[in-house]
Amino acid sequence: MIEIEGLRKQFGSVTAVSDLSLRIPRGGVFGLLGPNGSGKTTTIGLMLGLIRPSAGSIRLFGQDVSAAHQQALRRIGAMVESPAFYPDLSGRANLRFFQGIGPSRGGKSVNELLELVGLAARANSKFRTYSLGMKQRLGIAYALLGDPELVFLDEPTNGLDPSGMAEVRELIERLAKAGHTIVLSSHLMNEVEQVCQDVAILSRGQIIAQGKVQDLLQLQGTVRLKTTADERAAQILGALDWVSAVRSEGGYLIASASPDRAGDLTRALAQQDVYVTEMVPQRVSLEKFFLQVTAQQPDAAATRQ
Repeated sequence: MIEIEGLRKQFGSVTAVSDLSLRIPRGGVFGLLGPNGSGKTTTIGLMLGLIRPSAGSIRLFGQDVSAAHQQALRRIGAMVESPAFYPDLSGRANLRFFQGIGPSRGGKSVNELLELVGLAARANSKFRTYSLGMKQRLGIAYALLGDPELVFLDEPTNGLDPSGMAEVRELIERLAKAGHTIVLSSHLMNEVEQVCQDVAILSRGQIIAQGKVQDLLQLQGTVRLKTTADERAAQILGALDWVSAVRSEGGYLIASASPDRAGDLTRALAQQDVYVTEMVPQRVSLEKFFLQVTAQQPDAAATRQ
């Protein structure tokens, strides 16, 4: 769906995006994860053609975005940063206005979209009376006008309470199941972990890790165990090519290996007459993984989002 090679964006002396290469597959939810200032919004702006890159290439739907910008935009919906609407028009009137000036692509009606994002009861209220969360919901409805194939959502749960955040996550999952490709930008690691199948982690304008969410987390998992001979167990486990490290901690052995391989670990020890007396597989959270990989990055000049 999206192919990016060597993308770079300079704002004067500031590098907002540096040597970024990325593949976003068709279907599902792809997460752009990073703190404020990591380059997420700039990257989305570059993909949408709102910002001109300093170097590199972007292909959407197999075509270079610079050569087929208008054709690509007809297949895209987006909510970038804070949604802006006419303050004295109602939510329904705003959507009808933008529906009228946009390309005719069919899709759900305005009323259906308002129902979908939970704004049907306030559809006739003026936009300026909406809470921040309601404004975010209307922005999502706007992004869905015309039933786009590709949808960019930049911090879509900003301003929502926990219940509203859960509803938006459910909505994103439904959109993906309906065949949309969703690119979700967020600094909320729990949000990305719950709804995204693939993720790219950005820091200081660079991608520092990317892949399937579960694959990234499994690579960082550990197994905590006690055995009948811990010193011998440490030697055995340390010789396995799928165990990256073994250490002693608080009376336990900690083996750096995917929790899914706990059975293989037990079998390898038993074959050497060492038996497990206690075992607890420990999966790392996306938040912990993010902190681990960002801690490995050298300091760089300040960037902007």
